[in-house]
Amino acid sequence: MTSDPAHPPVRHNEAEHRFEIAIDGELAHADYEEREGTLVFTHTWVPPALRGRGLAGPMVRAGLEIARRRGSRVIPRCSYVARYIERHPEYADLLADDSS
Repeated sequence: MTSDPAHPPVRHNEAEHRFEIAIDGELAHADYEEREGTLVFTHTWVPPALRGRGLAGPMVRAGLEIARRRGSRVIPRCSYVARYIERHPEYADLLADDSS
C-alpha cells in the first residue's frame, strides 16, 4: 500500500480493520473500527522486537490518508494516534466530534 525506502510497506488489512507492517515474522498494527463514515483508531501495537524502528508513524499516516481519500472523519481513541495528529496538524481537519 504505502512504500518508503526506509520502511517496509504498510498493508491495509480491511478484513481485520488494521494497518500492518510485517518484519521477520513479527506484526505491527494500527487497529480501527469503522462507524458511519468515521474511522475510530483504537490501538497501535509494535512488538518489542520491532520497537525503535519508527514503524508506528507510517501505519498511522497510511490510515489517515485512507480516511482522507474516503472522505471519512477520524476519532483517535488510541493515544499514539492522538499525539500523531497533534504533531502533524495537516491531519487535524479529519478529526470528528467525539461526543460518544
